[in-house]
Formats: sequence, structure tokens, C-alpha cells
Amino acid sequence: MRIIKTENGNSLCLALEGRLDTTTAPELEVTIRGSVNGIRELIIDMEALDYLSSAGLRVLLGAQRIMNKQGVMRVIHVNETIMEIFEVTGFVDILNIEKK
Repeated sequence: MRIIKTENGNSLCLALEGRLDTTTAPELEVTIRGSVNGIRELIIDMEALDYLSSAGLRVLLGAQRIMNKQGVMRVIHVNETIMEIFEVTGFVDILNIEKK
């Protein structure tokens, strides 16, 4: 997986490319924890994300918990396959998700 970080003031966008799974989820978790201090808006861009596992869901849930305390988190450009995962797991009720 590749993570492209773009910071603009107190907004941070993390564009994800490839697979967010057991192997790559720890990298995203470290990136989020190390980058959100002082951030009021966290955007997770999934336009180029091909796969999302339960390990990736756990990291997204942790990021949402952090951002609930300091601002907002949006998940954008979600394709149909990943949206189905969010729907089946109930994450549509937890995350602010914008479809592709």
C-alpha cells in the first residue's frame, strides 16, 4: 500500500493506494497517530484503494475515535466493493463516508 499525505493548514488528507490489510494496516496506523496532532479535519481518500480487510477497519475505527475528540474525519471516493464492506460491518453508521 502507498500512503500519500497532503496537509493544508489544520486539514490532513491521506490518499490510500493498493490494499489495506493485515500487512499494511500497521503502517497506516503509525502514519495517522504521528500526523493528527493539531489536525481538525482528517480525510481518508480511498479512490485508489483496491481492498480493505478487518485490520484496515480497525485502524479506521481508531482514527475516528481520535478525530471525534479533536475534529472530523471523512472517508471519500469509496468504490462499490469497499462500500459493501462498510455496509455489511455497520461502518456506514460510524464513519462519514462519501461514495465515488
